[in-house]
This record gives sequence, structure tokens and C-alpha cells, in this order.
Amino acid sequence: MIDSLPAPPGVLEAIVQPIADTVVLKTLPLHAHEILLALCLYHILNTYVSPALSRRFFPATYPNLSPKTKVNWDVHVTSMFQAVFICSVALWIVLKDEERNHMNARERIWGYTGAMGMTQAFAAGYFAWDIMVSSMHLDVLGPGSLAHAISALIVTCLGFHPFANYYGIAFVLYELSTPFLNFHWFFDKCNMNGSRIQLYNGILLLIAFFGCRLAWGTYQTVHIYRDIWSRIVDA
Repeated sequence: MIDSLPAPPGVLEAIVQPIADTVVLKTLPLHAHEILLALCLYHILNTYVSPALSRRFFPATYPNLSPKTKVNWDVHVTSMFQAVFICSVALWIVLKDEERNHMNARERIWGYTGAMGMTQAFAAGYFAWDIMVSSMHLDVLGPGSLAHAISALIVTCLGFHPFANYYGIAFVLYELSTPFLNFHWFFDKCNMNGSRIQLYNGILLLIAFFGCRLAWGTYQTVHIYRDIWSRIVDA
């Protein structure tokens, strides 16, 4: 499946190409514009859209939050949007990318399609934004958040080698549990602790966490190691 977005500007591709050659990320120049687009999108969402919408729809809560809690609130809104968006794209590719669905073991490790690269790019853009916001608000979000963002960006960028793009899409679906986790945080800040809706959300969170991160994640981890091992044996 081809990339749904237009090709990168020639100037940007020319700038990124030497960097990509140095770090051996062959497909990075094809998706650098999407990384920048995602970074800008999440910055605008966090800085402008979330505060405006939060004041509009939560007038009794958001304006009365402390500055540090407002930072956390806006980060959670951005995280919510990213999880819904990236999971929707990943599910679309899982269902519609016939090229991906017919990959053999070698192609699942070293293969590439434009659509998979696009998804990796938007994930990389989010983690680049996460590094930026975690660095700016280290006192609020903590060093753990920054370390997670750096690690996630490094792992995501390995997909531009290309490496394990097939499984990168599968692992993106970990994020299906993230909206329920964010809702739990929002219920707490809206003084809805112990409410029935928080209980229902908690049940869905446990189901999603077990299904996506434990069951699905373990299943995909076994398969990626199996494919890697088959490549080592055949080498």
C-alpha cells in the first residue's frame, strides 16, 4: 500500500538524505515531512487547541487547575488524540494493506510499504513532540517521561532502516488501552472518583490493557523473535 500523503518536498529530502545515509535509515527521507507535520500538529493541539476546548467544555474544572496540572491536562488531551488517530491508521493498514498481509518472514523483518512508513512517521513525530514537551516541563512530567519519549523515538526510528515495519504496525495497537487510561485521569481531575462511569471505564481499561498489551503484545513478540530467529538460521 502506498503512502496516502504527497511526496516530501525535494529540498527537505535533500537535507535529510545525508543524515539518513549516516545513520542508515534508508526510508527516512521519504517520510521526514510527515514527522515534521506530526510534530507541528501535536504542538498546536497541546498549546492552542486543548486549552481552548478545555475552557469551553470544562469551564468549572480547567480554569481552576494549577499551572502544573494544566500542563498535565493538555498533555493527556494530546495523548488521547494521538492514541485514537494512530490506532485508527494502524487498524486501517492491518485490514487494507494487502502487500503487508502477504509478507513472508523475511519481508516481515526487512519489508517496507509506504503506508507502514507513514504510520511510523506519525508515531516518530509524536515521540519527538513528547521529548520536546517533557524537556520543557521536566519538573511536571518528570525524568521518566523524558526517558520514555527518547527510548520510544529511537525504537520507532529503527523502522526507517527499514526494520520490522510489519511488527511496528502491530505494536502501535498497544495504544488501544491509552484512551481509557486518559479518561481515568480526567475523571479524577473532574472530581468523579468512585463514580459509576469511572468504574465502567476502569473495567474497559483492564480489558483493553490485558487484550492489547499482554495478550496481543506477547503474541506479536513471540512472532517477531520467531521471524528474527529464522533469518539467523537461514543466514
